[in-house]
Amino acid sequence: METRHLLGLLLGTEEDWPTAFEAIVRRLGPVTDASETVHHYDVERVTVEPFNLRQKPRYDLVIDRLAYWYYHPREWLKKAALMDDLYLLNSPFTFQSMEKHAAYCAMMRLGLKVPETVLVPYKNPPDHAKYAFTAQRYNRPFNLDTIADDIGYPIFMKPYDGGAWVGVTQIRNREELHKAYDESGQRLMHLQKAVAGFDVFARSLSIGAETMVMKFDPDEPMHARYSVTHNFLDAAVGAEVVTIGRLVNAFFRWEFNSCETLIKGAEVAPIDYANACPDVAITSLHYYFPWAIKALVKWSVFCTVTGRRPRYDLETRRYFDIADREDLSYGEKLGAYRELADNYFEVERYADFCASRLANIDEVMLEWIEGPDFDRLLVDTVRATFPAHEHDHFIAHYRGLLAASARDDRTRLG
Repeated sequence: METRHLLGLLLGTEEDWPTAFEAIVRRLGPVTDASETVHHYDVERVTVEPFNLRQKPRYDLVIDRLAYWYYHPREWLKKAALMDDLYLLNSPFTFQSMEKHAAYCAMMRLGLKVPETVLVPYKNPPDHAKYAFTAQRYNRPFNLDTIADDIGYPIFMKPYDGGAWVGVTQIRNREELHKAYDESGQRLMHLQKAVAGFDVFARSLSIGAETMVMKFDPDEPMHARYSVTHNFLDAAVGAEVVTIGRLVNAFFRWEFNSCETLIKGAEVAPIDYANACPDVAITSLHYYFPWAIKALVKWSVFCTVTGRRPRYDLETRRYFDIADREDLSYGEKLGAYRELADNYFEVERYADFCASRLANIDEVMLEWIEGPDFDRLLVDTVRATFPAHEHDHFIAHYRGLLAASARDDRTRLG
C-alpha cells in the first residue's frame, strides 16, 4: 500500500528554514511503516484566502509561524483543529498563554522557580470609551516604588505579551524604574526580579520530543548570541533544563517552542518559555541549524506516519495533582512531571521510529549542507540580512560554523 501526505507551512517573512525544510523532506524520499505501507511526502506553503468552515483542509500537518499576529489564518487553524483533527504545531487554543503571563502563572502553580513577578496596570489608559468611568470607580492607586522595593533591585520590566526582547528593560534604581514605566505607554508590563550573578543563560529549542540546550548571551548581536559550547551544564542541571522545557510544552500542547532559563549554582530559574515563533534562522542558530531542521522534519514525519492524534485538551488537573502533593520534594515533582511530558511526546516510540524508519536523514542532511544548493541559500540569506560591506565577512563566518557542524556530525556518525 501507498499513501501521500502534504505538509503545510504557514509563514510570514521567513525564507531560510522553510527552504531547508522543503529540501530535506523532498530528498528524504518515501518512509515505510511497520505494516509495509509506503508514505510519500510533499510540502506546500499555505496561502491566506476566504474559507468555508466545512471545507476540508488538504494538509496532514501544518507548521504555523504566522497566526500569532495574523488573525485570519489563526481562525482557519482553530476551524481545522475543531472540525478536521488537523495536526498543528502549535495549538491555536493556547496562544493567550504564549503572551507569557498565563505561562508564568501555570509554572509557578507547578512549583517551578520562576522569579518574583508582578503585573502592573498600564501607564497610559487603553483607548476605550468606558475606561474613565471604570478607572474612577474601580482602579486603586498604587505605589510603583513600593512594588519595586518589595521585589528588590535589580528588576526587569518586560511586556506581558512580548517577544524578541522588544520593550525589555533592566532596572537598577527608582529613576530607571519610572523612566521605563513612563515609556511603556499602553503596553501592559511585568516587573520581574532579576537573577543577579547567574552562571549560565541557557536557551532550549524544543521540537516535538527533541530538545537542544544552547548557551545564550542576549547582550550579543543576534549572530553571536548562541555560542558553540558543549557540556556547559552538569548532567543533573542539564536534565532539569530539558525537563522544564518539555513540561511547559506538554502542559500547553506546544510542540515547537523555546525556553530560557538562568542557572545559578544548582538552581534553575525559568524566565521565558512561551514563544509562538521560536528562532530557527540560519543567521542566529548557525551551527545548530541542521539539527533544528532535521528535528522538525522527523517530528512531522513521525506524527503523520504513526497517525499520532492532535490533543488540544490540556488535562491540567493531572499536573496540579502532582503540584499539590506535600509528600513530594521538588525533585520528585519534576520527575513526575517529566514522566507525564515524556508520555505526551511518546519519547521512546519516537526514538525507535527515527532509528528504524529515518536512519538515512543524517546523511541526507549532510549531503545537502555540504552541497551547492545550501551554500546558495546561505549566501542569499546573509545578503538579505546584513549590510553590503559585511557580506564577505559573514558568508565566511557562517560557512565556517556550518562546516564545523557537518564535521562534528560525521564524527558522531562514525
